[in-house]
Amino acid sequence: MKQLLEFIPLILFFAVYKLVGIREAALTLIIATVIQLIVLKLKYGKIEKQQLIMGVAVVFFGTLTAYFNELEFLKWKVTVVYAVFALALLISQFGFKKPLIKQLLGKEIQLPHAVWEKLNLAWVGFFLLCMLVNIIISRYFSDDIWVDFKTFGILGMTLVATLLSGVYIYRYLPKTDE
Repeated sequence: MKQLLEFIPLILFFAVYKLVGIREAALTLIIATVIQLIVLKLKYGKIEKQQLIMGVAVVFFGTLTAYFNELEFLKWKVTVVYAVFALALLISQFGFKKPLIKQLLGKEIQLPHAVWEKLNLAWVGFFLLCMLVNIIISRYFSDDIWVDFKTFGILGMTLVATLLSGVYIYRYLPKTDE
């Protein structure tokens, strides 16, 4: 339910962009994101840092997009958010010696520290890849192609990265005799 709720603003943005235009799509994205954050707070009692960062970025870059009627601001939001995520993972690992991935998932999964570090760096690579692909598509392809990529391409890339992470950590999970 929580994951589905997170995709509703993106789906609404996509539909309104295709049917009406960028200004209305940006306003829809902002309103849907604010409602989403309120629902998450009411239903789960808190808003995760990642969701809050995304929400603030959507409101900031979405407002600029709606005001100037220019998609370029939302294109930069994707780049900036992924750069922030990659930087946070790098700082957690090399600055604090505590991989952020472990802090996020370590309550549910027990893995050796070296595995957490590799997984953390893999997600840094993923965020940097998404950032670079976003820059390339936003610069060299049409706005319509970028919206399709943002809606479906990044979602697909995230699904693949999540599955690969699961395959990687599976061999390090404790084995049970059942």
